[in-house]
Amino acid sequence: MIELPIVQLPLSSPSSHTPVSLHTHRGIDTQHHIGGTAPKVYVETYGCQMNVSDSEIVRGIMQASGYALTNTIDDADVIFLNTCAIRDNAERKIHERLMHLKYYKKRNRALVVGVLGCMAERMRQELIETKQIVDIVVGPDEYRKLPELVRRASFGEKGIAVKLSRVETYDDIEPLRTDGISAWITIMRGCDKFCTFCVVPFTRGRERSRSARLIVDEAQRLWDSGFKEITLLGQNVNSYYDPSSDTDFADLLRMTARAVPQMRIRYTTSHPYDMSNKLIATMAEHNNICKYIHLPVQSGSDRILQAMNRHYSVEHYKERIRTIRTYMPHCALSTDIIVGFPTETLEDHRMTVELMEEIRYDGAYMFLYSPRERTKAWKMPDDVPHEEKVRRLNEIIDQQQRISHEINQQSIGTIEQVLVEGPSRRNPHTEWQGRTDTNKVVIFPHRTDAAAHTRLGYAVGNIVHVQIERASSASLFGQVVG
Repeated sequence: MIELPIVQLPLSSPSSHTPVSLHTHRGIDTQHHIGGTAPKVYVETYGCQMNVSDSEIVRGIMQASGYALTNTIDDADVIFLNTCAIRDNAERKIHERLMHLKYYKKRNRALVVGVLGCMAERMRQELIETKQIVDIVVGPDEYRKLPELVRRASFGEKGIAVKLSRVETYDDIEPLRTDGISAWITIMRGCDKFCTFCVVPFTRGRERSRSARLIVDEAQRLWDSGFKEITLLGQNVNSYYDPSSDTDFADLLRMTARAVPQMRIRYTTSHPYDMSNKLIATMAEHNNICKYIHLPVQSGSDRILQAMNRHYSVEHYKERIRTIRTYMPHCALSTDIIVGFPTETLEDHRMTVELMEEIRYDGAYMFLYSPRERTKAWKMPDDVPHEEKVRRLNEIIDQQQRISHEINQQSIGTIEQVLVEGPSRRNPHTEWQGRTDTNKVVIFPHRTDAAAHTRLGYAVGNIVHVQIERASSASLFGQVVG
């Protein structure tokens, strides 16, 4: 699963609640709060897209229980950190953030601080015992208990709820999403692959899939609400299966594409072992299924792949790429690479470099190997020196940037269909940005005068045609035309 930086989800105004702060009474009561208004919850999200989706579920649960939501940590009565445990660096960020939250805890004795998600499950006891600021620790399958745990914590009772489930999918919970044009739909939870480097099966449990009918219904509701793009989300979406309707992932993708034919549909993450011809053909069949696949390879060495318990060989992986490009010649590809896995030699690393050069990914997420407790790799010797890991990582980063730059140069002169997302991050006053169906960011000048806006006729959520004039390794740049 792709890791994201810290995200504090922006919020629309919660229905019927008038948020105010609680600073005088110990104990949170959603029915008899100061002034008759609701206590407020602030959520920070770290890690992958699954955590972003989980935060939307948490917000839905809390609002349904009478809580309001806030963008402002200073106003919060409850602070949740939704955490990631996939790498050591992700956990360090949480420990640092908890140190910062001591200020708010001292200022407001009634404040409840909760650590949620994968790190909560993995470090439950330590968080409660050594981080005195933490009141509750709740794992990914126990979010339904949050309102009651918060209520008890506000009266001084610390709580832990981290039991993994074989059935919990939150199918009946309506995620509380932010305003926008893109949304995540979690279609399954957990993972059964047990890659030797990965903690996900231990922090999120075994695979279980949501009802296909409910997923399609959710996609239709999102379209009716104004969303223009959805991403079907799971640790390994290719292994999705709804036994009640005998629906596999290719079936689900086809059903969703037909139900919302004007909506862009993406999915992540795929596992090469389960990437079927049926799925590839389904993608090629429907124009609204985006022609972009994130297919983690992790290593170009069969020996390392076997040590990682990845279930496929390099040749199998390359055959999947060939099939994808046969059905969809212009499909964009990205991947994950782990550098410095235990016993990785220079020859193993060279194989990874050569594989990346042969496949020529549009982009890649590249990481140093990080040992994680409870995984099989934790017991393997972490025998690649850190300095050598960094050198190898820098080598493949430089190579991938060159390849991405070369691929993007081929777009110069083309006219791309771009879903408008809004102001660019770098120059929000003069430039807007959007994304192609191949997941490439496109930057274009934005005229703010009324006449130009009328003539160009676009707004956030529209599809515009942009003629590409130049390109970097990360973005395309052009002008809106026609």
